[in-house]
Amino acid sequence: MLRIIERAAWVVLSAGSLLGVGLAGAGCSDDGTGTGGAGGTPTSSATSMSSGMSTSSSGSTTGGTMSSGSSMSTTGADMTTSSSGMTSSSSTGGSGNPIQTVFIILMENHSWSEIKGSSSAPYLNSILPMAAHAEHYSTPPDNHPSEPNYIWLEAGDNLGVTDDNGPSDNHQSTANHLVTALDAAGVSWRAYAEGITGTDCPQDDISNTQFAVRHVPQLFFDDVTNNGSTTSMNCMTHVRPYAEFAGDLSANKVAKFNFITPNLCHDMHGETFGFTCNTFGADLVKIGDTWLSTEIPKIMQSSAYQNGGAIFIAWDEGTESFGSASDGPIPLIVLGANVKSGYAGMVVYDHSSMLRSIQDIFGIQPYIRDASNATNLSDLFTSFP
Repeated sequence: MLRIIERAAWVVLSAGSLLGVGLAGAGCSDDGTGTGGAGGTPTSSATSMSSGMSTSSSGSTTGGTMSSGSSMSTTGADMTTSSSGMTSSSSTGGSGNPIQTVFIILMENHSWSEIKGSSSAPYLNSILPMAAHAEHYSTPPDNHPSEPNYIWLEAGDNLGVTDDNGPSDNHQSTANHLVTALDAAGVSWRAYAEGITGTDCPQDDISNTQFAVRHVPQLFFDDVTNNGSTTSMNCMTHVRPYAEFAGDLSANKVAKFNFITPNLCHDMHGETFGFTCNTFGADLVKIGDTWLSTEIPKIMQSSAYQNGGAIFIAWDEGTESFGSASDGPIPLIVLGANVKSGYAGMVVYDHSSMLRSIQDIFGIQPYIRDASNATNLSDLFTSFP
């Protein structure tokens, strides 16, 4: 995947405050499933970083003073078996689970070496003392370009996708993927994408808003889109404009699983063929970091976050050089319920680990494809799931 990115001097004014919460300091199908072993806490060597952040009695960390939202109710449920064979012990992730709501924000095409300690990423570096992060999170080996990694996060495999073509070429007939498993288990989900209208089910890029369809993996599955229909009500119910996200947070109407796709400016990707977002020669890391400094505090101030929320900030693949991206290591930063504040984990992870962790959080079995072989992200938490 060729992208033309020239980096030159270009100044982005940083946000006035780093935190708004008072911080100190092709078309193939595959219905195979994996059964997998236990997802216990892995043994690792890790570096503990001092943070000075406060930890509540429940173990979740907060940045400074936050107003307390109303408690989220948890409804226990009998074991439910879906027609696809997926099971969940509870519609909210299991009794006593400290993580009730998940937010995943996917960024683009930068390795850890371009983020950690970078003057272009002051916000991300400022939250590390209150977050846990993984030092060795990568793509599955040689899984490039971007789209195969997004498909992998949803389905535990690239399903034969090895390019960035749209759903018309790379749509998948399998129902064995994450959001369908969530649906079957009664766990609500939503994908928020920057640059879509919400009046149709997007099946193509939208160049004037910098929306890239390849960055919303749910749109590649026929059971989500009613076989690629732009008028699919199921799709439009679940895949919503990011412009609605802040209102849903304020009204405490977000789903239990939320997949957030910034546009090609804000995800640190920058310009590519057919897209313009005034980033030619710009500091792409700075642009994305500034966007995150505005958007993450909105999540952290919400009731959904303060009552068992977890934010996973991840990148799809590593730094691109001469048209080819690297495997990483790529950043993975986790904020929220029961994370080990200031913790630098040394366990080796890839996108299958993310998928397995989401399944563990919501109690969904069996594991989807390579998630059965993966280590979950429990090393980053004091209690998981």
